[in-house]
Amino acid sequence: MENQASTAARKNAKTVRIGMTDAERRLWSRIRHEQLGVKFRRQHPIGTYVLDFACLAPKLAIEIDGSQHVDQLTYDERRTVWLRSHGFAVPRVWTNEVLSETDAVVLHTIDQLQLLARAAPTPTLPQRGRESTQGTPL
Repeated sequence: MENQASTAARKNAKTVRIGMTDAERRLWSRIRHEQLGVKFRRQHPIGTYVLDFACLAPKLAIEIDGSQHVDQLTYDERRTVWLRSHGFAVPRVWTNEVLSETDAVVLHTIDQLQLLARAAPTPTLPQRGRESTQGTPL
């Protein structure tokens, strides 16, 4: 299953959860406990990767990039391609943006969630009083 995490990713997730950066802590304080109406997970393992923050429904993976990401552009691109192929939207924000413009990052996250909600197919439910009567006794 594509959402299964490798053993290595699960172990790594536990390690990085303990050592969250200041930017990760700041954003986590604003999105945890369904404050935005959806559940986010922090340092969530999926496949061979660990996502900074993941909302599984709708599929949104928020990645906070620090200066080390300048040297790993190929890896980040490969990771983003893999996540998108599994249905995730992957906005990336810089550490300094989270620290200096937290409200803007949260608003951008809300915008992303709204876009994903509009794009998701809505189940068609029968209208009240118009349920099918086939196979029911009269």
